[in-house]
Amino acid sequence: MSWMFLRDLLSGVNKYSTGIGRIWLAVIFIFRLLVYMVAAEHVWKDEQKEFECNIRQPGCENMCFDYFFPISQVRLWALQLIMVSTPSLLVVLHVAYREGREKKHKKKLYVSPGAMDGGLWYTYLISLIVKTVFEIGFLVLFYKLYDGFSVPYLVKCDLKPCPNTVDCFISKPTEKTIFILFLVITSCLCIVLNFTELSFLVLKCFVKCCLQQYSKKPTSSMCECHNLTNVECGEIGDPPLLHKQNSGLATSTAQ
Repeated sequence: MSWMFLRDLLSGVNKYSTGIGRIWLAVIFIFRLLVYMVAAEHVWKDEQKEFECNIRQPGCENMCFDYFFPISQVRLWALQLIMVSTPSLLVVLHVAYREGREKKHKKKLYVSPGAMDGGLWYTYLISLIVKTVFEIGFLVLFYKLYDGFSVPYLVKCDLKPCPNTVDCFISKPTEKTIFILFLVITSCLCIVLNFTELSFLVLKCFVKCCLQQYSKKPTSSMCECHNLTNVECGEIGDPPLLHKQNSGLATSTAQ
């Protein structure tokens, strides 16, 4: 399987990520994608051929393998990597949309197409939520499908066409368990990073809004003072006008 597209996608997202987002990308690249490509894929390479039962009944081994491994663990790992990385495509598409708008109108509409503000902020937030949901969902699915995160060396199967309960042996159970635990730990680390980045973005936006509200208050107070000064000036300026009107009235009376 080629992972070039996924690598290019994540490299493009790196330009628009926060510091925590770049750490998440490093974990995906080094501790998940690279480990999968270099080591894990080869450990599960011939898993069905190396799955053996102590009976030669035709079809028995195939049925037992399909029952205990409805989907290959390593393929589920690969599917998880794809699903948790794909939401980042939303950010890239949004930036491309901004760049397209600027080219269409032939003027600068944004401070920077990749600036984390406005609609892009919401898109980035949604991508974080979707990634976190996928991470948690796949961990729960993994646990439910395989009754835990460890690989037993022996399973008992009594499915047809097996004539009775047979013992089936799984190859490299210890090595597979280590890789699965590594997968679980890195998934949990990515979930923590996603939650941290999500909290950071929301808190940063909240602080920014509070500062904007605080900065508006002195301005409004100055306006109020300015209006009050005008009123006072008007009141101070009124007596000469009133005196002039009174003088005019006195002259007309004298006439």
